[in-house]
Amino acid sequence: MQVWGYDDSRLFSVNSVYACLAKHHSSCQHEVFMHIWKIKVFPNVITTTWRVLLGRIPTRESLRRRAVSINVTLCALCQTKEESCQHIFIECGVAKKVWSLCFRWIGIMFVQHNDILTHFENFVIPYLGSRQNLLWKCVRATCIWDQRNEIVFKQEVVDVEEIFQMVQLKSWLWLKHRAHAFSYSFADWVMNPLICIRSYK
Repeated sequence: MQVWGYDDSRLFSVNSVYACLAKHHSSCQHEVFMHIWKIKVFPNVITTTWRVLLGRIPTRESLRRRAVSINVTLCALCQTKEESCQHIFIECGVAKKVWSLCFRWIGIMFVQHNDILTHFENFVIPYLGSRQNLLWKCVRATCIWDQRNEIVFKQEVVDVEEIFQMVQLKSWLWLKHRAHAFSYSFADWVMNPLICIRSYK
């Protein structure tokens, strides 16, 4: 008779498997993962952000490691270095420009970190609550990945300003549909994002 050795009851369960995997995967225990699923945005946005933080996005580097035959491994955005998760969201020159535009728009100074989890965790807008800050973090990563896919699959050209405008538009749409108290126009949102986002609970 076989027994499940990873639970005191010796009985197999999905919960015991999850606990076992989480124990052996330190990143899953990171504080970020305890909050990310509570954000009021669309599920695909949270899922994309979660995969980015775990390094599970199908970048060209990860596809190469899995022996998927690809012709090009360079970053689709900058075309200078191999497209890893770390590179495309943190080190890529295009991504850095997008971050800078976002910081300027909301009026804060921020030193960008070289680690994805640290970058995500430490980006905090003063005077906003934790849930409001988490919204910002999800929006930016998702828009960069969306633009990357437009370039790869639809032969679009790299446009930093367009990515930034998508950050503005998508964040406004998400708030409009998910936060009942949010009643600001897109023009209000573009002009005064910090004032508007305070209504997001």
